[in-house]
Amino acid sequence: MIKAKKKRICRFCENKVAYVDYKDPKRLIKFTTEVGKIIPRRTSGTCAHHQRQLTQAIKRARHLSLMPYVSDTTQ
Repeated sequence: MIKAKKKRICRFCENKVAYVDYKDPKRLIKFTTEVGKIIPRRTSGTCAHHQRQLTQAIKRARHLSLMPYVSDTTQ
């Protein structure tokens, strides 16, 4: 028997966010892994429109040193 996956709802569409802002690193850090990679759309559940904005915002925040490129932890 195949389980039907629950449809993920875009957090940004749900809260009616028009623009994902790079100046809000607390929100953006939720969409990165511990290593520093951006979480893909299929995992996070964001729509394509907001995923593109999210990726661009994370890259801008990293460039301006608002977010780290990689985590400080080492294995």
